[in-house]
Amino acid sequence: MNATQTLGTAALGLADIEAAARRIAGSVIHTPTHLSRTLSEITGAEIWLKFENQQFTAAYKERGALNALLLLSQEQRDRGVIAASAGNHAQGLSYHGTRLGVPVTIVMPKTTPTVKIMQTESVGGQVVLEGETFDDAYAHARRLERERGLTFVHPFDDPNVAAGQGTVALEMFADAPGIETIVTPIGGGGLISGMGTVAKARDPQVEVVGVQAALYPSMYARIRGETLPCGGDTLAEGIAVKEPGAFTSRIIERVVDEILLVSESDLEQAVALLLQIEKTVVEGAGAAGLAAVLAHPQRFAGRRLGLVLCGGNIDTRLLTNVLLRDLARSGRLTRLRITLQDRPGALMKVMREFEVHNVNILEIYHQRIFTTLPAKGLVTDIECEARDRSQIERLVAALQVRGYTVNRVELN
Repeated sequence: MNATQTLGTAALGLADIEAAARRIAGSVIHTPTHLSRTLSEITGAEIWLKFENQQFTAAYKERGALNALLLLSQEQRDRGVIAASAGNHAQGLSYHGTRLGVPVTIVMPKTTPTVKIMQTESVGGQVVLEGETFDDAYAHARRLERERGLTFVHPFDDPNVAAGQGTVALEMFADAPGIETIVTPIGGGGLISGMGTVAKARDPQVEVVGVQAALYPSMYARIRGETLPCGGDTLAEGIAVKEPGAFTSRIIERVVDEILLVSESDLEQAVALLLQIEKTVVEGAGAAGLAAVLAHPQRFAGRRLGLVLCGGNIDTRLLTNVLLRDLARSGRLTRLRITLQDRPGALMKVMREFEVHNVNILEIYHQRIFTTLPAKGLVTDIECEARDRSQIERLVAALQVRGYTVNRVELN
């Protein structure tokens, strides 16, 4: 029997979520909900943040996984559970399964980064690598489910899992009862199904807004009856779902007022702001709610918003890139492409202008061969750091006055 059958295939109510909260109490962290005064000033809305990145596995997924595990029969527990996941669901299910003495098998694509495999194994999951894509891994997990008599625990399309995720909203509204709008990421739809159910049961006037990465608008398209392409490298890989849940789609149609799409630059800005202002590490999916508010300030102006920072599992190298790109967009880091004559002292003259304007040089790249300039021409790219954009603009103006051709290498 699949764990989904416990609640049936169409039911999810406030009573289910309250029961889940009692069931998992003491085994997951009641994470804090805090007002962010600085983000409120920046956005023009009152921003309350729910720090689910402070769970043991750094993501809300523990809640739904644990609730599903606790609803298993003893026979199901003894046989074990299985899931297909390369992300937070894998860690949450493995951690709580091991803690409860339930064998957990996680099927991941062979392309899964080693760090994710190691993180899952470190909390007790047995990892099976199969196929090149998630679809391959999912199909193999369902085969193993049948062959071994295991119980499949879906990462989102399961009422018991969605009920567990809805406990996030119970805590958020208890800690910040004045919230008027929740802005919640959507991948497969489990989190917003649970949170939206709580919000509407509490007060039908509470607005429920979902957020998807523009590269993966799967639920957005399904609800609107459209066909849109899904694919590409997104910072929000935790919500990069091509096929949303059938069960969650029905719940979302009932409880979600609007779904917004956010760009990669919006997601990058949100991740950077949360680290700089709140001193908290959030993955791309976890920052999607703030990204939507930053991208649509007039839509949320003056509203009291609840945003869930649903996960904090981001690769450190990727986080470094995000922060550096944010500095570049803000004008504090830039790359200037300057055309020089290839003569002794030419570069030194340019360096003097950087010194005069107190702009710090980080890297210098020369290009003599692969260029359309004459043989005595030289292109120099200079990466530099300044206090703000206006300081760079004064430097560029001074170089141009002295006859240099200067172009900025811009980020998309």
